[in-house]
Amino acid sequence: MTASSDHPQNPLHERYASRDMAALFTARHRFRTWRQLWLALATCQHELGLGIDADQLAALRRAQDDIDLERVAVLERETRHDVVAHLRHYAERAGEAGGVLHLGATSAFVTDNTDALILRDALDLLLRRAAGVAQALIDFAARERARPCLAYTHFQPAQLTTVGKRACLWLQDVVDDLVHLRRMRADLRCRGVQGTTGTQASYMTLFDDRHDQVVALNLRFAEHIGLPAFPITGQTYPRKQDSRLLAVFAGIAETAHKFGTDLRLLQGVGELAEPVGSAQVGSSAMAYKRNPIRAERLCGLARRLLTDSLNGPLNAGTQWLERSLDDSANRRLVLADACLTADAVLNLMAGIAEGMTVRAASTAARVERELPFMATETILMEAVRRGGDRQVLHERLREHSLAAQEAIENGDANPLVATVAADESFRLSRAEIDARLDPQRFTGRSAQQVEDFLDQVARPALADAEIVTAEAPRV
Repeated sequence: MTASSDHPQNPLHERYASRDMAALFTARHRFRTWRQLWLALATCQHELGLGIDADQLAALRRAQDDIDLERVAVLERETRHDVVAHLRHYAERAGEAGGVLHLGATSAFVTDNTDALILRDALDLLLRRAAGVAQALIDFAARERARPCLAYTHFQPAQLTTVGKRACLWLQDVVDDLVHLRRMRADLRCRGVQGTTGTQASYMTLFDDRHDQVVALNLRFAEHIGLPAFPITGQTYPRKQDSRLLAVFAGIAETAHKFGTDLRLLQGVGELAEPVGSAQVGSSAMAYKRNPIRAERLCGLARRLLTDSLNGPLNAGTQWLERSLDDSANRRLVLADACLTADAVLNLMAGIAEGMTVRAASTAARVERELPFMATETILMEAVRRGGDRQVLHERLREHSLAAQEAIENGDANPLVATVAADESFRLSRAEIDARLDPQRFTGRSAQQVEDFLDQVARPALADAEIVTAEAPRV
């Protein structure tokens, strides 16, 4: 869309979501799916002996893709009913065969079953994208498994960890999202063939009160479209399915926001960097700036996805008896928005993870500056082993540490090691203290934890996964 276009803008379609996901939510795809469902119903009714012949089915197939949205708009203005408008248009194009369309069905037959099919395809795409994020983080964690870096609590230097261990914290969340996406995909149900309020009364009339035929129709239709049906419904499928789906998407948003926020913090202190374009401009005024724009966008989209998820329980909990219509407009907006946003979030996260780099020198310098403080317990224990008084030495370390922190705040190098070495109370030389300041000694089992997690959890989670790499951002 150009800047001069008179059409309203939709940033999700134009900037953020992939073309594959956006294609699922086009009007033509939705309405073609309606026709697929009408044809599937007629086909199953024909196979079970209802009075629909092969010539009528052939006519319906020939007209299946003959959709004139302008004609539909005219019919909808007349009828004030979108499903009826499309049904009449399909019947017009199919000729005499149009008379066998929608037998026994209600509007929710096409709308809810279509939603389920679109959500199925959206989940399949999101599974591939989440697997791509996981693979990128596996590669990064393996590469950086043993590189020491500062660990933070309250965003204050705490102890040391490794870059790879921290990446595994993000990766663990992604693996959890994969588990829930797979479960959601496996549990997804269509509405099936249930009649006006879910009693299947209209189909009992069509099949001369034969329960076995009506049951067979529902099962055959579900198999035909490739989704199992809910065993029982009202006019619509249970809206708790939408609520569960949106909760899974909220989990993705939590993962993405944590990852994006962490990266923004670490880029701010010079330890990690998101990928950057060679001609990327950070500021219209400050030419030197390199802003974490991808991580910032990731956080912004994740917040949108979190707020979308609130609509699921609100819609599910306010259904009136067999149904009401107040969820209709909400679902049209929220389900499409959530799928597009989840796609954008995962694609953006994959792109960041694939191109994320460690600023090695800066990371090492920060470790070197803070490590003497973290080594004070080791120094204290060694000094006590050499005959020192633990309480006296602890107070001396506190005094030296406070003086060292003041020196750092004034822009000086950390003097703590030199100060302790010069203090005869500790009976430790500078060389003896330096020998105890190898950063690897302070990372615990971090490197081995990375190897164990990748081998035992992360890689097995992707054993049968289809993986897609990130698509280049449109802007």
